[in-house]
Order: sequence, then structure tokens, then C-alpha cells
Amino acid sequence: MADALLSVRNLSVQFTTYGQTNPVLKGVSLDVPARSQIALVGESGSGKTVTMRAIMGLLRSPPAKVTGGEIFYDGRDLLTMPDRERLKLRGTAMSMVFQDPMSSLNPVFTIADQMGTILKYADRRLGRSRDRKARMARVHEVLGQVRMRDPERVARSYPIMLSGGMRQRVLIAMALLSEPKLLIADEPGTALDVTTQAQILKLLKDLVEERGLALLMITHNLGVVRETSNYVYVMNKGVVVEHRPTAELFEAPHDDYTKALIAAVPRLTGGTSFGNRGAAA
Repeated sequence: MADALLSVRNLSVQFTTYGQTNPVLKGVSLDVPARSQIALVGESGSGKTVTMRAIMGLLRSPPAKVTGGEIFYDGRDLLTMPDRERLKLRGTAMSMVFQDPMSSLNPVFTIADQMGTILKYADRRLGRSRDRKARMARVHEVLGQVRMRDPERVARSYPIMLSGGMRQRVLIAMALLSEPKLLIADEPGTALDVTTQAQILKLLKDLVEERGLALLMITHNLGVVRETSNYVYVMNKGVVVEHRPTAELFEAPHDDYTKALIAAVPRLTGGTSFGNRGAAA
């Protein structure tokens, strides 16, 4: 897709462990246009997380090795880009919302300390400068944008002092600090109860639409996909087996694997129609 903000082309990745080499991704291609909401869905082991890590430059080598393909962000190939330039993009133009807040947040530092540090390094990468007071003002501002009722109190808190839903909101706030164009969300709210998860997904919906961001949602749950995307890529065993607009996929899935996912995964209800206004609720 010529106007894609993110474009993955024929990406192949292999893992070598204990002397054995196994292909994990086999020619994966996908596009994320600007201001779009795209889902990459599959069961555990399908390759979706490896795809996400390859995009963000987070694959550990060894054991992982990219053996073929291209990853373009805004027309530039990330795989041939110098490491320093790619690092500058990560956490600035491209940000991630990680799956597990408790493993992503440092328990011995306050939320303000952690967000302030992220902002400090993002500013440095972008050639900006602001003092601690200005950084804290920005931290409080973004915490308010993710609908924290008392941003100052949350900023003073340690992760253990916050609920699961609040910690997930903190991760979203961290991802938004540098005003990215692309947000990659890895199974957001998976560990939360259904009601809180629905609130988190609605928050992402509102933030993406208000800010004009592109969203790539990584998930195993087609119920979440129906609520959060307007286009879906389905992965199985390292291959994209089907990709179509969300409404079309649910109305008439082509691949047997997609049909099984739709039949097996419970829907997330709550009435949020995200990105696909014409899709069935």
C-alpha cells in the first residue's frame, strides 16, 4: 500500500536454539496506513508477537535472526537503517503499549520518576530540552489525557499502589508522551476483568481518533478485534492466512483457521464500534 505509514513486506524470521533452526515468520506482509486501526490476530505461537518485536527492533539476536523482507516506516526501511536512527524512532514516532503493566513498570520508582525519565530521553533523541518542572507538567498533562482523576496523586504513586486498570492507563500515557504517529498495543487489558478491559479499549479508541494516530493492535481475541479495528490480518504458524476489512471477515471468513477463531473466542460486548462504523456490533 503506497500510502502506508508502516509497511511490512515478506518478513521472514528464524530462531536457532540448541543447534536447531526453525522458521518462525514466513513471508509476512501487512500495511498500517496513517490514521487507521489495524489488528494482527492469532493464537499463542502464531507469530504475531515476533512480528511486533521485529517491527520495533526488539528481537534478541541470537536466537532470532531476520532472514528476509523489509519493514518500512514512513518510506524508510527500518532493517537497513543505522541503529542510532532506528532507536530515535522507537519511543518517539513509534510507541508501544505493553501487555503486562507489572512487568513493564519498575516497582521501586514512582510513576512520575519513570515517565519523567522516558520523556527526558525522548526529548534528547528529538533534540528538545525542558527542565524537570516542565517535564512534570507534561507528565501530569498526559496522565489527565488518559482520564486519571487525580494525575498529581497518580504521579506520586508507586505501581503497587494503583489498580490494574490504572496501571494499564499509565502504560498508555507513557506511550503517548512523545506524541507518536504509530501506536502498537500488545494485548492491552488482557489480565483485566471484562468491564475494565472494555474501558481501556474505549480509551484507546478515543485517543487514537482524537490524535489522528495509526494503531496496530496485537491480540489473540477476535472479540477485541471486532471492537477495535477496521482491518484485520489473521496469522497462523508464522503466515498471514487471511486479511480483509473487519466487517467482511466476520460476515464471511474464508480460511478455516479464521472460522475456528470466530467460533471459539467469546465476544467482548459493550457497544464500542471502533474504526468500523458499519460493522455489526
